Amino acid sequence: MIRRPTYSYPRSPMYSSRRGGSCSGRLLIAALIAGFSLFSYFSSQQENPVTGETQYVDITAEQEIVLGLEAAPEMAQEFGGLDPDSAAQSLVDQIGFRIVESSPAGQSPYEFDFHVLADPETINAFALPGGQVFITRALFDRLTKEGELAGVLGHEIGHVVGRHSAEHIAKAKLTEGLTGAAVIAAYDPDNPSSAQIAQMAVLVGQLINMKFGRDDELESDFLGVCFIEDAGYDPQELIGVMRILAESRQGQEPPEFFSTHPNPENRIERIQLAIQNLDQCP
Repeated sequence: MIRRPTYSYPRSPMYSSRRGGSCSGRLLIAALIAGFSLFSYFSSQQENPVTGETQYVDITAEQEIVLGLEAAPEMAQEFGGLDPDSAAQSLVDQIGFRIVESSPAGQSPYEFDFHVLADPETINAFALPGGQVFITRALFDRLTKEGELAGVLGHEIGHVVGRHSAEHIAKAKLTEGLTGAAVIAAYDPDNPSSAQIAQMAVLVGQLINMKFGRDDELESDFLGVCFIEDAGYDPQELIGVMRILAESRQGQEPPEFFSTHPNPENRIERIQLAIQNLDQCP
């Protein structure tokens, strides 16, 4: 058997130069993307007229209202459409507008509207940007007091006034830009392990946005306490809502760190603290 001689050819300097140039090009593109994302985010600073908080949002209140109105029909359909019970809708309207008119929420530019959704299974309430507030029939039926319903609506009004949707849009754009830059900088087609680094960058970005969601929930709990107190309801009723949510959970819950909503038990502590500090309300 004749063995053919093997030769080791030196790598062409031109090849090395191209590879180095490719790496430098990726880093430059990544730096430009990251820089543009950071500039766009931090140049969108605004002061919330109700809470006084400095926020980074890149859309106007009028645009928020349009976004909410456009999304409302589709969101309603996802939960079985609007509930035909006029008495339930009337009660939600009565309490919702009482909270708005009695609190600083009424000084905001938003056009509030309240809707009962027909879904009898999903325990949920949510708000779209601009003032569209929804509560499912499943949650409505579990509330035994007007004050509890006020607590739910006050919390959702807090999301609107806190401009959480607008903040989330801006933060999502920032996170998308930075993680995209990290993926471009980290990925090397000649190094298979770099793909894992790129995936980790995306995961970190997702976790950051989850943290933003939890912070929004806690701020809305605080604003909800303030708003229902202004409307003459007992803010302790919001604690009853948290207990209802805790009892309705089914199956194994993910760790709070990986959830956009804090655990109801943890939120109760924050609500009690907010009740003790009503003098800090807007």
